Amino acid sequence: MKITAIKAREVLDSRGNPTVEAEIHLEDGSSARGISPSGASTGEKEAVELRDGDKSRYQGKGVEIAVSGLNTEVNSTLSGQEFDSQEAFDKKLIELDGTPNKSRLGANALLAASIAFARVSSVSKKIPLYRQLVEREKYVMPVPCMNVINGGRHADNNVDFQEFMIAPHNATSFKESIRMGEEVFHTLKSLLASKGYS
Repeated sequence: MKITAIKAREVLDSRGNPTVEAEIHLEDGSSARGISPSGASTGEKEAVELRDGDKSRYQGKGVEIAVSGLNTEVNSTLSGQEFDSQEAFDKKLIELDGTPNKSRLGANALLAASIAFARVSSVSKKIPLYRQLVEREKYVMPVPCMNVINGGRHADNNVDFQEFMIAPHNATSFKESIRMGEEVFHTLKSLLASKGYS
């Protein structure tokens, strides 16, 4: 799969914060996009999200520097190249960045490009994304894990744990496990409210 162009832009995530969207075009006419997610808190050993730091835009959270790296260096280096696997593409991105924590080009830029490559590969091959990522004889729906209580930096309380999650293992279908999780969430919410907790 030969890449003909990599384009990037600054978009807003579900929290209203800037993040990176990458778009990859292939020689066969396929194209797809990937948007880098961002956590509410990051650890000191995590890969670095490259933020502009310009307080006059998005309180310093802009990602124009990360976007520029994809539009210039990554695009010019990878356009015209062929990659036969996700692993080969990702290794090339890491090699281009050249830092142990992805701080030069930004983990947010590299992840957006990686997601876009996975998606464009599945589009080009005309297979579902899950088959592009892992080829197996048999696929099984995962048990969903659902966040029912936030703590730590994710909440305005003094709970030390960041998230309390449930996983409804005894459901007979994925649909039933979603229903079970939703019922536990709303029942717990009502119970906590009746005890004076938000």
